[in-house]
Amino acid sequence: MIDASAGATSLSPWWRHSAILVMIAGFSVLSLVTVLTYTNAPPIPEQAVDGTGTVVFTGADIQRGQEVFLKYGLMEHGSLWGHGAYLGPDYSAEYLHRLGEVTLDTIATGKYGKLFAQLSADERSVVSARTVTLLKRNRYEPASRTLRLSSGEVAAYHTQLPEWSDYFTRKDAAPGLPANYIRNPAELKALTAYFAWAAWATTANRPGKDYSYTNNWPYEPIAGNRPSTEAYVWSALSLITLLSGLGLILFVVGKFDYLGWKGEGAGSHVMHSAPPALKLTPSQWATGWFFGIVALLFLAQSFLGGVLAHYRVETGGFYGHDIARWLPYTLARTWHLQLAIFWIATAWVGGGLFLASWVGGEEPRHQKTGVYALLGALVVVVAGSLAGESLGINDKLGQLWFWFGHQGSEYLDLGRVWQYLLAGGLLFWLFLMFRALKPAFKNPEKRELSSLFLYTAVAIPVFYLPALLYGPHTNFAVIDNWRFWIIHLWVEGFFELFATVLVAIMFHQMGVVSTKSATRLIYLDAILYLSGGIIGTGHHWYFTGQGTLNMGLASCFSALEVVPLTLLTLDAWDFIKLRKAQCSACGHDLAWGQKWSIYFLMAVGVWNFVGAGIFGFLINLPIVSYFEVGTTLTPNHGHAALFGVFGMLALAVLIFCLRAMQSDATWKGTEKFVRVGFWGANVGLALMIVLDLFPGGVIQLWDSIANGYWHARRLTFLMSGAYHKLEWLRMVGDMVFLFAGALPITLGALRSVWRRDLSPTA
Repeated sequence: MIDASAGATSLSPWWRHSAILVMIAGFSVLSLVTVLTYTNAPPIPEQAVDGTGTVVFTGADIQRGQEVFLKYGLMEHGSLWGHGAYLGPDYSAEYLHRLGEVTLDTIATGKYGKLFAQLSADERSVVSARTVTLLKRNRYEPASRTLRLSSGEVAAYHTQLPEWSDYFTRKDAAPGLPANYIRNPAELKALTAYFAWAAWATTANRPGKDYSYTNNWPYEPIAGNRPSTEAYVWSALSLITLLSGLGLILFVVGKFDYLGWKGEGAGSHVMHSAPPALKLTPSQWATGWFFGIVALLFLAQSFLGGVLAHYRVETGGFYGHDIARWLPYTLARTWHLQLAIFWIATAWVGGGLFLASWVGGEEPRHQKTGVYALLGALVVVVAGSLAGESLGINDKLGQLWFWFGHQGSEYLDLGRVWQYLLAGGLLFWLFLMFRALKPAFKNPEKRELSSLFLYTAVAIPVFYLPALLYGPHTNFAVIDNWRFWIIHLWVEGFFELFATVLVAIMFHQMGVVSTKSATRLIYLDAILYLSGGIIGTGHHWYFTGQGTLNMGLASCFSALEVVPLTLLTLDAWDFIKLRKAQCSACGHDLAWGQKWSIYFLMAVGVWNFVGAGIFGFLINLPIVSYFEVGTTLTPNHGHAALFGVFGMLALAVLIFCLRAMQSDATWKGTEKFVRVGFWGANVGLALMIVLDLFPGGVIQLWDSIANGYWHARRLTFLMSGAYHKLEWLRMVGDMVFLFAGALPITLGALRSVWRRDLSPTA
């Protein structure tokens, strides 16, 4: 018989040292880039004046406009500097295009007495060159903090004031938004000033440089915005980095073929008996309610996704019904994203508590009470934040909108008070994890694995703290920097690492892998994920006010993120083999009925390579991102990676834990729901991508290159031609996902919670 815990102490300490060195190096560079963000961010002038010195708008107007942008959740409707939602326009790109058109007419009228469209070809060439020169010239004076606007910029501002007011007040003008979505004329004026500043930053050259504050994004020939030299060069160098990284890791894995989930071979049942015989603790039993909430949030989030998809084919309503009056697109998308984070995080929080009790081996006093308290806090944060977001975008909270309402940053929309409560809840969860794992720290055979479990858990509340480092008046470039510290590092970095630990613990409890193999896998994933992932965070900042240093570093290191994702195809094959592994002691199936949790882990391996690897790398190249950011190729990557990877991982944890709470006889009634749900969710997601998100994204990318970014984001493009037909065709995938995937999984999970029959010990 092979002892599943044997050999743990023989693991070289350089695994640990290497992981620590990677983190130190990565965060040193990322911290430097973040510090530079504060100095590289486009300046906000105290005043913007015309040629006579008359104030057109002030810095206070710009900051007030940012408040309006955030309070009404406009980042969940359109985007700014390419980041946000995809139904509305990119506000900075749309303003810039109109700025170019108005400037052309202003110069043409002043020089020739005619509008630009009435000029001859030679005259147009002269006016176009003059327009580029004017818009590219940076007339910001740092000493006086004054921005001197050209006549075209002044005319564009006054022209667009009524245009944006009409957009946010007239019925059916803004897709997915009700009439009079923003009613206050002063707010609309301030919002236009904010768009004017954001557009100025995209075209005015940085002092001493031949590219703008956003590295010449967006593509807008009228304003002279074309890809910078750096975008081409670093794209080529990132490809070289990718090929070098793949070659190196394939060589290493080929030489050391035990670097995988299979390790040195199958082990034996940890407790020398089938894990169903492992006694559940009272706190483990209590975690069952977490998974019931996970199922309900998953179902609600999935149906909201269907509503969002329909908004893209029928912007005025839902089969003739004007639902925008009570569920505008901004709110539906906010809830869709928030619920995704809530249900996935809740599954991992519940799974962490469940597995920590097995690893620790002893039930601390009052642990069950702590679990129920955490559950109650979770319900308060979820319900309170969702209600607050609704009140916030409807302007019902007054000056408290930032604290209790809609904070306005995509993925971090919940008000600051709810963020504090969420951070407090995560710290309390960490305390419960420590109490459960503490007995294992005294056991030499369990110490390192249990310590890694705790360390990765610590990273989750710690790396949520950047969400608290900015306010409504912080420069948008700085906001977006801290926002992606959470989105990328929290969601795509340390949550993924924590998930690896969960999988390792799950397999170790089944006896599928030894302690040594599980520990080594955690260190290997930490080294590989964080080597590219920490500095690679900057690929989100190519065009958001950062310098080209970030572009060079981020493009190469984000290319390295594909390397560990490539290895996940091997993980999927390992999972297939491990599903059939047998105990070396008793000959029984090591998976002990956990077939479907392993199937979901197999799906994680596939979707991680496809969604995060292929689709992620596709849009990470600077030259592709330049034309693509904010188009449908972004949610193509997002759906395949967020649900395909993190969602499938969460469902694997859910099924593992609920299965451990049921006897074989009871599980048979649940398994049929899980079977249908597994195939329905995977087939439905694949159909969404194949029928719409990928081909539609390619069509939109093509249009962006051919006609300009503004054109590919306009409603006239989204609601016409082949692109719109593909949006309708997506309904097939949506229906499969909803009714053959999300619904059966939810029903199966709720049945499991209600009918669990392996009672806990006292």
